[in-house]
Amino acid sequence: MQQVSILLQKAPWIAGFAQSIWRLGRPKFSAGAVGVIFDEAGKVLLVEHVFHPYAPWGLPGGWVDRRENPWETVQRELLEELELTIDIGSVLLVQIDRNHLDVAYLCHARSPIGKLSRELLNYDWYDLNHLPKLHRFHYQAIQSALAISQR
Repeated sequence: MQQVSILLQKAPWIAGFAQSIWRLGRPKFSAGAVGVIFDEAGKVLLVEHVFHPYAPWGLPGGWVDRRENPWETVQRELLEELELTIDIGSVLLVQIDRNHLDVAYLCHARSPIGKLSRELLNYDWYDLNHLPKLHRFHYQAIQSALAISQR
């Protein structure tokens, strides 16, 4: 998987092309859901994804399956990708970009992180002042979670 990630980072248009082909068989709108999880020190959990060449680091989550609620997606994806069980909290952010809907939830870990799936290269807990390059939606979700957590 490391080689796939390196290839996609060198030629990110391949991922864009593959997404275009993939979307041909999808419904008119696609949806994704992510979870924002803080540790005891206030650091946020980020994962390094194989298939995200433009910004490999981001919040854990994934595509919403047919007839699946977005909060179920977050629970399923974190269990599949990190062997992590979570409690779902507040909806932090909802955004529509062209034909894609994203939903972010504040989550709380109930178990330690286990074995990573093949979709992930790594994970880490990041200090909020030293975040890597993130998709705007992920950054905004983290800021929303921070605002709620400080109340």
